[in-house]
Amino acid sequence: MSVRHLLVGSAIIGLSLTTAGTVTFYDESLPSTMNPLFSRSMVDVRAHELTFDRVFYRSGVTNDLKSRVVEKFMTIDNGAGLTLFLKPGIKWHDGRPLSAEDVCFSVDVLLDPANASPGARGYRESIKSCTANKDGSVTVAFKRIFHNPRERLGFHLIPKHMFPSTTIDPAGAFSTTPVGTGTMQAVRDRREVRYTPFANPHHATRIEGLAQAEGQDPFVQVRTLLNSGVHGVISVAPRLRPEIAASDDVGLQSYDLRSWWFVAVNTARDALSNRDVRAALDLSIDRSALRQLTVGYTPDDPDPACTFVSGPFVPSSPYYNRAVAVHEGADLAAAAERMKAAGATQINGRWMWKGQPIKLTIGLHAPLETEAEDLLAQLGNQLQQAGFDRQVFKVTNDDWARKALPGQLAGQFDLLVGKWSFGLVEDVNPLFQTRSGENGAYNLFNYSNPAVDGLLAKYNAARTDTEARDAYHALHAMLATELPYLFLWRLNTRSAWRNEVRNNLISPYFYFTEFDGWSFEG
Repeated sequence: MSVRHLLVGSAIIGLSLTTAGTVTFYDESLPSTMNPLFSRSMVDVRAHELTFDRVFYRSGVTNDLKSRVVEKFMTIDNGAGLTLFLKPGIKWHDGRPLSAEDVCFSVDVLLDPANASPGARGYRESIKSCTANKDGSVTVAFKRIFHNPRERLGFHLIPKHMFPSTTIDPAGAFSTTPVGTGTMQAVRDRREVRYTPFANPHHATRIEGLAQAEGQDPFVQVRTLLNSGVHGVISVAPRLRPEIAASDDVGLQSYDLRSWWFVAVNTARDALSNRDVRAALDLSIDRSALRQLTVGYTPDDPDPACTFVSGPFVPSSPYYNRAVAVHEGADLAAAAERMKAAGATQINGRWMWKGQPIKLTIGLHAPLETEAEDLLAQLGNQLQQAGFDRQVFKVTNDDWARKALPGQLAGQFDLLVGKWSFGLVEDVNPLFQTRSGENGAYNLFNYSNPAVDGLLAKYNAARTDTEARDAYHALHAMLATELPYLFLWRLNTRSAWRNEVRNNLISPYFYFTEFDGWSFEG
């Protein structure tokens, strides 16, 4: 009997399943921290959404901007600032009242440069200051005018009374036993995260308890779910979805991560500095075959798991430029013409640059292969068949956060395969802007192009939705020509929950935003 079957038959698979009324689920890992200041992954984002309130969020139904903590607001100077009036009676999980000072403390923590917060960049670029007014209101001043300033206040609230200063220790007790105003209190240990409801006037959950464990083998997760060992799986690999779809006891639900997959190109390395070579790489990738081999694809599926993209937005976004064509298949003849135009020569099927074979060192963010099995090897095989030597490596989640995003792998890799997800704001400036200070914070290969910077500046200066859309449409078109990224697809993530979990509306990106409406009939 295999280890897989032994695990599926086990009475306990990483979760304490004996508590009556507790909804149990698998995520891809446990949260790296329960402090939203140091959130580094989508697992962290989902956990924090249960425990903390964000100032503003988007409705999972209408996509409208809403708030559970702000009763009303006033715009200052056409978007240069906002004054917020808090709802009365909201309490922290330790019973202390939420105050204007807490809101400004949450801002000051984000703005404190001593905090190595991955999510602080956007707030540091946009927020100038926060003032707690004598009447209990809060005034936030921005560094520039925004056409929709509430979008810039999607941060989580944390309690001032829990910390001696705005400089916060990432390893402190708050990272395992947080105090928020969200619908659930949380405690994290080595095996799981346990959530219990907290009574508050702005939340009213009907779930008695929630338990989260780290998913290991995707097959084991699905078998455990089908055998009633857990109630939910956050992300189901495409190859395992048919088995769940055939079950009468479990349902599949779309989870819109607002994400797109890419191959980032190191435009400063050797032959890749030549635009014709980058175009040849783009033409050498057979996306249709790659999708079939790694994700799976059924042509008559009304909601396919994977759709191609031609730029850095999802197709449902107003910023997606539909005039830019998608390259679905490879065109090796056209790729060869672009290589010759660049001055490369081909000897025995291998492309040579300045007398040396072109060798591509390719890295892939390792967690992606749970969704697209064998993606790294299949992509490497396609490029090798097109005449490029290649070496392939997986980049751990930790190295991706600590090294890839800050641009520290530019000396090691020619290509990096990753996924980008949008939060409250569809802002791609940190990916493509020239890295300088807070700018270009996630520019993987430190790409720099004055024309691209100009379009990003136009987006920043937009005063209307139309101006912002026009700037990003032009950016989309320019990136399709310059090719600092080779765009792949949008993968439709699917969650699975047993039928006992009712009204479980899944919100884009943040997942548990509408958790108050969930119920359990176990």
